[in-house]
Amino acid sequence: MRHKIYRLFEYGYIAMAGFSVYLVLTNWEENRQRAYMFIIFSVVAVGMYLFKRWFRKNMENRSK
Repeated sequence: MRHKIYRLFEYGYIAMAGFSVYLVLTNWEENRQRAYMFIIFSVVAVGMYLFKRWFRKNMENRSK
């Protein structure tokens, strides 16, 4: 059960990154600084996804 919750959070970070990319594309012409902020958010969200995935796999290996 625990691993399913961790996996749900992983996909939540990917969804956040996708939404941030969407906001970058919509704000690029009107407000560049806001677009740059969302680029940073998307990079951080992908990094968190990778970290959480690595952490979950480590926990699964330890529990075996």
